[in-house]
Amino acid sequence: MSYPRVTIGRMDRMRQVRLAKDAMDRDWADPGLDLDTVAAHAGYSRYHFIRAFKEAYGETPGQYLTHRRIERAEDLLRTANLSVTEICHLVGFSSVGTFSARFKSWTGLTPSEYRTKHVGRGAALIPGCYAMLWAGGFRSAPGAEEKRNSGEAH
Repeated sequence: MSYPRVTIGRMDRMRQVRLAKDAMDRDWADPGLDLDTVAAHAGYSRYHFIRAFKEAYGETPGQYLTHRRIERAEDLLRTANLSVTEICHLVGFSSVGTFSARFKSWTGLTPSEYRTKHVGRGAALIPGCYAMLWAGGFRSAPGAEEKRNSGEAH
């Protein structure tokens, strides 16, 4: 079976954009995940990637990543006993102000208002320490592992 060359090229481009989207879906909580990193997954420059992603998914990569993070924050606000600041950092935002502004523009409510409206509509809140442990929120300081193991036999 032969396919037109144009179709194969388009399928390859879509595959590359999908690989980058998969990386965003996998690493959405990483605050270091930036446009250059994601574009590199697709093998595109940042500007070409923005155009290709928007053509494929109807929104820019930044908008998509923000929406993924806010959806996860909504879940944590409903289910975990964590502060808004802790949730902000767990979902990949580095600024509480930016997180709150984007959250409100997406949901129409501030994170605190959202929690007040939705908490208690299901199971009891998960204790924060369990949620942090599950989400990988307890990270060692750089060099802490070497100090802790420095007295052990090799």
